Amino acid sequence: MIGPGDLILGTNYRYFKSFRHFRGTEEEPDRVANETEVINHSHSWDMFITYGISNRWYANLVIPMVINTRSSLYEHGREERNMTFSRGIADIRAGVGFWLLDPVEHAHNNVAIGAGIKIPTGNFNATDIFYNVGPSGEPQVRPVDQSIQPGDGGWGFTLDLQFYTRLTERLYGYGGGFYLFNPREMNGIRTFRETLSPILENESVMSVPDQFAIRAGLSYSISTSVAGSLGLRFEGVPVEDLIGGSEGFRRPGNVLSIDPGFSFMKNNFTFNLNVPVALRRERPQSVTDKETEMQTGIPRNGDAAFADYLINVGLAWRIPSKSKTLEDPMDAFN
Repeated sequence: MIGPGDLILGTNYRYFKSFRHFRGTEEEPDRVANETEVINHSHSWDMFITYGISNRWYANLVIPMVINTRSSLYEHGREERNMTFSRGIADIRAGVGFWLLDPVEHAHNNVAIGAGIKIPTGNFNATDIFYNVGPSGEPQVRPVDQSIQPGDGGWGFTLDLQFYTRLTERLYGYGGGFYLFNPREMNGIRTFRETLSPILENESVMSVPDQFAIRAGLSYSISTSVAGSLGLRFEGVPVEDLIGGSEGFRRPGNVLSIDPGFSFMKNNFTFNLNVPVALRRERPQSVTDKETEMQTGIPRNGDAAFADYLINVGLAWRIPSKSKTLEDPMDAFN
């Protein structure tokens, strides 16, 4: 918990390698066996500042940075594997939150709700060289795939919730989630997917999709400084946005993971490590898949590549406004 006038400065690092292809919930193992899989390496750093407005109100600012690479055959004339690259600031987020119960009186049980905005500061037209794709097989500079674009090109807003409750002296239950609303339908950036097949004409421009994540589990305090946690995480990109249209190219998908974690707390310093491991992966039919199926009468479900696991590492430093600070049971599983 953050007290009035307190500052928390920190960073969260996230890494994954996606390479296992799925249509629906069925994996396509031949992609890896035949070395035709698409391989993404994603590194992101969220630099954040949280300020305690009062015992119950807080504000935060998140500045994300990304470095992404994508290795594929099909984007380079299907003749040779090449890599595309992107990096830079992603979309900045700012918001406020409110604890429903007084943290002083409810140190071991509380619920917080929050709201924020997403600012389209990230480059959503990052480009690189694509080989064997020109009229005579020459290289061309094109926008990189949507999955490694630093930004999505749309203003958005978020709603989030988190809670914790003490079950025994050392055991806590925790949970939370967020939903990112992206009202903009498409960002105008060409995908060049229509050059792969005429039936992909409706996927020639990038969509600006919503995103969501939910997690819940148990945290156990091993000592005053060390805690372990185990939970479930469900996250992804929906088929259709809750607000605005859903045309354009997107890869909807979701992942259910088991989420083990470890945390260390000493004075004003906090370290967190979580490594969610995928239990179930799904790439459902997109809006454009359904349109193509209706037009052609041929079943269609695009594929997407997923990771086996994620690595999430967090570091935070609290700068208290005064010597006395509030006890923070949430630190054990943030």
